[in-house]
Amino acid sequence: MTLRTKIYELRKCSPVLCTFLILAFFSSPAKAQVAGMSTLSILDMPASARAAGVGFDYLSIYGDDLSLALCNPSLITDRLNNQISVGYVNMFSGANFGSVAYSHAFKNLGAFTFGLQFGSYGRFEGYDENDQPTGTFTAADYVMTIGWGHAVDDHVSIGVNFKPILSQYENYTALALGFDLAATYVSTDKSFAATLMGRNIGAQLMTFDGTAEPLPFELSLVGSYKLQDAPFRLMFAFNELQTWDLAYEDPLNPSSVVDPFTGEVSGMTDLERTLDNLARHVNVGIELNIKTSLFLRLGYSYRQMVEMKAADRFNTSGFSFGIGFTVKGFQFCYSRNNYHLSQAPNYISVTTSLDRFFR
Repeated sequence: MTLRTKIYELRKCSPVLCTFLILAFFSSPAKAQVAGMSTLSILDMPASARAAGVGFDYLSIYGDDLSLALCNPSLITDRLNNQISVGYVNMFSGANFGSVAYSHAFKNLGAFTFGLQFGSYGRFEGYDENDQPTGTFTAADYVMTIGWGHAVDDHVSIGVNFKPILSQYENYTALALGFDLAATYVSTDKSFAATLMGRNIGAQLMTFDGTAEPLPFELSLVGSYKLQDAPFRLMFAFNELQTWDLAYEDPLNPSSVVDPFTGEVSGMTDLERTLDNLARHVNVGIELNIKTSLFLRLGYSYRQMVEMKAADRFNTSGFSFGIGFTVKGFQFCYSRNNYHLSQAPNYISVTTSLDRFFR
């Protein structure tokens, strides 16, 4: 494909992308939120082990993987008809996350996905204001997803996820409604794909204590590119586009220190701080196709590395890796994301078509 052809294709899809941008910005909360710094953090959890293998929340890869379409509704097509996907994540201190999804294409309505994600945070000992035991209780979040996708033309597709969210902590209940809006561009030869998405647009309808908290809205751009005849696919993500400053200042280890004798301030220069902030928005990954049905994945997040690194100790925070393979129609994925020196969640997902059981 020539450069002129690619530019022409991008120009054709620009009205759709512009419309999406307007909707995403006007639907977002008035005050931008950083994912992970607001309520309902389950919405920041990747539901796909394949995406977690490169450290991304979602991927932009044209194909027939339902686990990817659950998080990226613009990938929902009739190619996913009657697929089912199950995922599980073993988190920290007894917390467990999981998901199940099903896709079906209706003749007059289009292609849909139906999913359920849950986060169980374990069992806790309860005490009253007098420090008297009140028994044990549990805490959990549940996210139901109804997704719809539509191909605008051969290159552009759009999609939306409708997500009712229920939180049940002891005898406290909260309810929220959220939406994901996504638009994906795919090149003619399917080597390049990019998705622009506004995630978690919505608000709480029922709160724990009468105080409404914002959903973790995020505007992001994710892309992938496969070189011709190369056995690997390169991936990139620009996260938290709604907020420029992602730097976290540790009060116990400040980035700038004032010399008590000279009054000079030591720390990063303005240029270093700008580059540091820019790097916090970027994730990179690679998916290596060793054989037709065997994949290895590796990802890196600078932001995760600098926020979770251990002082004076080498660790692999910010790195993630995974493996995927297909056996007799079943797609298996395993990933491990090194959040911290002492903790690294394991992601597992299995996807298959129900048609193979009802032929």
